[in-house]
Amino acid sequence: MNSKRPAPDSPEPLAPLVDAHTHLDACGATDADSVAVMVDRAASAGVGAVVTVADDLAAARWAVQAARWDPRVYAAVALHPTRADALDDAAKAELERLAADPRVVAVGETGLDYYWPGKLEGCADIETQVEGFRWHIDLAKRLRKPLMIHNREADHDLLTVLLDEGAPSTVIFHCFSSDTNMALSCVAEGYILSFSGTVSFKNAHELREAAQVVPDDQILVETDAPYLTPHPFRGAPNEPYCLPYTVRALAELREQDPFELAEITTANARRVYGIRSDMQYPQGD
Repeated sequence: MNSKRPAPDSPEPLAPLVDAHTHLDACGATDADSVAVMVDRAASAGVGAVVTVADDLAAARWAVQAARWDPRVYAAVALHPTRADALDDAAKAELERLAADPRVVAVGETGLDYYWPGKLEGCADIETQVEGFRWHIDLAKRLRKPLMIHNREADHDLLTVLLDEGAPSTVIFHCFSSDTNMALSCVAEGYILSFSGTVSFKNAHELREAAQVVPDDQILVETDAPYLTPHPFRGAPNEPYCLPYTVRALAELREQDPFELAEITTANARRVYGIRSDMQYPQGD
């Protein structure tokens, strides 16, 4: 993300939409007022609800608070796989308490990241990541909440752990970034695949092919803001209001009407996360 690039222009509104995975705190929100401003900006583009996601304990506390500040905000809590070495008994106890909150709609993001070990100082090693992933799987099953997965270069091992542990009834692959074979494997298991701005990148050939094979009832859309800003704003700051750019790019790939895809993904998000259906959108859409 290049901080020197200006924020994208507001897109033409596309409603209804749910941002299935974002990070409002990393986007710059700090309190109830700044959350409201950010979510208002999203609503003006047709994004009526967002799921703000934690990757450490401080972010988990904040996400739950943000979801209490604004009814359009929902939370997901976990320790990111690269931070799995912080999952001690105290962290587990706090995450269990936070994840049980009614404003928390998923346990995540958790999973496996094979890209960062050896490159990122303090990154959890693979064995520790696997151990942490297993614990989060168990937590999601005990709480009967969806499991939100982060997967980077770990396709085979991640599917193996899910099979070995027994997956929760709902599994969401956030920011799906693998190929068609992986997509079909996930679809066969009933998993939900969520697509971010990367699907609009013209050089993401395998991902763009994978996005075309996912059934309508197993697809979500997300920003993963402030990261992965869609084309043609790649590298600029991302926010939930940018989601229509990704949805239009995904609809073109899948040869669907953008408004139809918006309706489909929103219905899926409501079902998967238990999001209320009385979201507010701009007039005329």
